[in-house]
Amino acid sequence: MFFSPWLAKLKRPRMCGRFSLHTSPRVIQQVFKLDSLPDITPRYNIAPSTPILAIRKKEGKNDAALLRWGLVPHWAKEQKSGYSLINARAETLCSKPAFRESFKKRRCLIPADGFYEWQSVDGKKTPWYITLPDLPLFAFAGLWDSWRSPEQSVESCTIIVTEACEKLRPIHPRMPAILAPADYERWLQPTAGEEEKDLCLLKPWPGEIRLRRVSPAVNKPTVEGEGLIREV
Repeated sequence: MFFSPWLAKLKRPRMCGRFSLHTSPRVIQQVFKLDSLPDITPRYNIAPSTPILAIRKKEGKNDAALLRWGLVPHWAKEQKSGYSLINARAETLCSKPAFRESFKKRRCLIPADGFYEWQSVDGKKTPWYITLPDLPLFAFAGLWDSWRSPEQSVESCTIIVTEACEKLRPIHPRMPAILAPADYERWLQPTAGEEEKDLCLLKPWPGEIRLRRVSPAVNKPTVEGEGLIREV
């Protein structure tokens, strides 16, 4: 597992800084058409710099792997540059050097069954847990890259974010870009020259979402458990 003191110091998540994946492995395999899965356990407070499940194309099939959350571009001089790249703004994928090549060639799906956003009121941040009633297991649009040095190699990823949908906007102005299941294949197998068209997939979620206020215990990235997603 990739871990650093930076994780323990993390207090406030960014645009999409925490999510959950506690759906059974069997269902994950069925939904994403996977022959196998790496060893995973239910997680209710997935935080940056930890390994997260990502799905890529490999030899024409969907392949699941654990990638570090926090993209390290292959051309970066050092690994720690990935700490600031947990999210990629949809609006700048074609222009930002850190994301431009991965957007063309190295895309992934990041399975989730819920995510957190924090609402700021009078200087205090209240966590909310967001799910999709019509899609209990869904996928964020992601990018991945592989960084190497003479001593080690790191495969990492980032979650793409876009404008928040109308219901979420009073809580937070941004949200992860959630892909419709019908678009999974198109996202994983991009066509050269179609990048601008593919940006239309990265829009605010058009369907229903559910929000519930949850315990501030989720603020600590080392805290885990089903109690984190219960309404308070």
